[in-house]
This record gives sequence, C-alpha cells and structure tokens, in this order.
Amino acid sequence: MFFCPISRWKGIPLLIGLLFILTACQTPILQAPGAAVVAPTAPATPAPTPEEAAGAEAAGAPSTGEQETLDGIPVGFTAEGYPYRGNADAPVTVYEYSDYQCPFCQRHVLQTEPALAASFVRTGQAKFVFRDFPLDSLHPNATPASIAANCVMEQGIAPFWRMHDLLFRTQDEWASLPDAADVFVRLAGEAGAEAAAYTACLTDSTIADRVKASLSEGEALGFTGTPSFNFFVEATGDAYQLVGAQPYDTFNTWFTTIAEGGAPVDPAAAQAQQQEPGEIPQWAVPENWADDPERPGTNLAGDFWRGNPDALVTVIEFSDFQCPFCQRHTLETQPILDEQFVDTGDVMWIFKHFPVQSSHPYAFPAAIFAQCAGEQGKFWEAHELLFQRMNEWAGANQETVFGEIAAELVVDSEALANCRADEATLQKVQADLMEGSQFVQGTPTFVVIYNNQGRLIPGALPADQFSEALNKLLAEAKGDK
Repeated sequence: MFFCPISRWKGIPLLIGLLFILTACQTPILQAPGAAVVAPTAPATPAPTPEEAAGAEAAGAPSTGEQETLDGIPVGFTAEGYPYRGNADAPVTVYEYSDYQCPFCQRHVLQTEPALAASFVRTGQAKFVFRDFPLDSLHPNATPASIAANCVMEQGIAPFWRMHDLLFRTQDEWASLPDAADVFVRLAGEAGAEAAAYTACLTDSTIADRVKASLSEGEALGFTGTPSFNFFVEATGDAYQLVGAQPYDTFNTWFTTIAEGGAPVDPAAAQAQQQEPGEIPQWAVPENWADDPERPGTNLAGDFWRGNPDALVTVIEFSDFQCPFCQRHTLETQPILDEQFVDTGDVMWIFKHFPVQSSHPYAFPAAIFAQCAGEQGKFWEAHELLFQRMNEWAGANQETVFGEIAAELVVDSEALANCRADEATLQKVQADLMEGSQFVQGTPTFVVIYNNQGRLIPGALPADQFSEALNKLLAEAKGDK
C-alpha cells in the first residue's frame, strides 16, 4: 500500500490551503514528548562562583550547607539552591518538575517514588531534584502549596522534604478548598517548621519569584504537563526528557540504559520510532479502522469514529476542545458535513485529541473527560456538549461544569472519576498529541485518506468550501474504482 510521508502529501489547491491556515488556532510545531535532547539545560549549569552564590542567597535561594540525611537518604541543596534527595555525587541527576495539586504527581510520589528511592537513590545511582511547576489554570491551589513548601524550606532541607511528602499525602484534603492556607500552616508545623518564621515568609516576594522562575525554567525545557522529568548525565552532559507519571519499569529501563551508555527514549517516542520512514502510522491504516469488538465506538487503533467503515473517504480530525476554531467547525460546519457525507455513508469520520496546552490550558483535562465519557459509550455526546459549553468550563469552575455535563450524559460518576485518574487515559491523549505533532501546526487539522492517498486540510473552513473539497476527493475516489 502506497503512502506519502506527511511532508509530501498531495494538498488541496494552494488558495484553499491558505484559507485553511488563516482560520486555524496556531501553535508552533511541537517537540515529541520524551524525545532525547543533548544540550545544556537550565538546572545543569556550572557551580556558581562565591560572588554568584552570595547573590543567589540575597535573592532568596537557600544556602547549600552540609549534606544531611533523612530516613537514611542523603538530602541537601544543589549549588543553585534546589532541594534534592540522594548522593550529591550521583552519576545521574533527575530534575522533577511537579505540581503539588496534580493527581498524577501525587500518584508518582506515593506509588512509584518509594521504589525508585530503594533501587536508585539509596544505592547512590541517582539523585532527584525537585522543581516547582504549578499549573494554576488547572490547579488553583498549586502555587500557594509551592510557596508554602518553599517557606518551610527556608528553615532547612529536612523540613522541606517532610512538607513535600505531607502536601502530596493530604492532597485530597486541601485541593478543592477555596483557601488552603490553614491546612498549609498545620502541615508546616507537622514538618517541623517554626510557625512565626513560616508565616512571615509567606509575604516575602522573593519566594513567589522563586516559584515563578522554576515554572519558567520548566517551560523553557518544553514541558507543558506534570510530572515531567529531565534526566541529566553528569559525566557527559547529555539530557533526556520523560513526561508523565510513568511506571517503575520505565524508570528502571531508563536508568539501566543510561548506565550502559545508551540513550533512553520515552515510551511514546519509542513506539513512533518503530515506524519506518514513509510507513503508514497505525491510526491511518484502513485495517485498523474496523470497530473494536471489545470497545464499541472505537476502532482497532483506539480512536472514536462514526459513519461507514467501508466509506470511500476517511477524514481523521485532530482537534482541541478549547480552540474557538474547532468549536466553530464542530457547531457550524460539522452538522452540514454529517448530513451530506457521514450520514450518507460516503465518509467515515475519526477523532484524535490534540490539546494545545500552551495556548489552551484547560484543553487537556477536557480531552481526558471526553475520552472517559467515551469509555461509557458517550464520546460524541460529550464532544458536542464540551464545545457547546466551552466558555463555561474553560475556567476555574471547570469541575462544576464537567459535573453538570456528566449528569446530562447520564454516565457512571465513579467510573468516570476512576477513568480520569487512570494513567492509561492520560497516555492515550498524549499519544494522539505526539502522533499529530509531526504535521499539525494548528487546530483543527484534518487528514483525508482515499485510494491510498492522503491530503492535509489544516483549519476550519466554511461548510460550503469544506463540502466542495470533499466532493472533489469523492469524485476522484469514485473515478478510480
């Protein structure tokens, strides 16, 4: 079966293509999550001079001091003033960008981190450095939690790590509070911080600046979600990125690969690398468009679909639930296309997630919500409602609106919650994002496949122009049969 690489796909005429681009939510081409990079990174700077160290302390960074131990594990501050656990001279340093209110970060800390500590930290193979990466658009208490932890850190490295652990253990208690300050005061005391000094620290602007600087550092590395990890090999200066609350086995593979002098690859990137140049990606193979008998409504590639699986033309849509152009397409153009092409059996329509978190911070949780509604057979209904009510849920009241949509869909709320917290759901959305990152430069983007050919349509055209384009492709498909 012949398939042209994306960069050489036959395109709709240039004028129409330009119209598509002008009506698309633009985002730069994304770096594949977890792709190996060999370059200096923000945390991996040389040790500061005495003058620089003095300036860092004046700016609010805690002094390095001598290495201590906590629960049998060495703890301390890096030369830049970042808190770490492990041997100061470990061959691998893992910079963990995390959000205290993120449930996936909580899972990593409570379930995976203890095993990593036993296998790699206690043995001196690695040290973990904590970096604040609060996603305020998703987690309104994340920055206050980071500030609280940093204020406890002002009183020592051991109190900081106790506070770090307490914040994650009690996340369910304080995450949904309108003001979690009282809980943080209590936790600071339990961590061993002196109350008056902690309270005074909360008003210190340098602490908030430190958290913002850490967030900017992670963004400069290309991270958009939490937890994210930057592995730095001290001997070579090589750095590798791993995104998501990965299982222990993934970390084990990475540490083993690095120890053997190899370059680890993110699981999603590894899957993509197995594809030969010019080879058809699995989501674009017609054999994988058949309905999955174990998950009705999804195809064998794991994507939601509707229409005729034997249609002459297949449209694969990469979309973002917070993108206004995607909203316009779904609410204004798609009903007309459904009537003319999908309902008639001429076109099969497949949906893939492409949440552009850099410009649409609420899109990722919306994608996860839709994916989980789909697990209960309500994907397309959720898809419609999310776009209809986009202006309501794209803000601080997101969970309230999601609850209302779930009630309207009549889905099992407990199953929905479990699915939203399931790492597999996150990985599915991330996989879609990575699969489109090679060619999607804005949303919505449509891949049209017929007669073993592919056409790329980037953007939200008016219905008449989209219909004209599909009619031309259908005519070509019918003429070749």
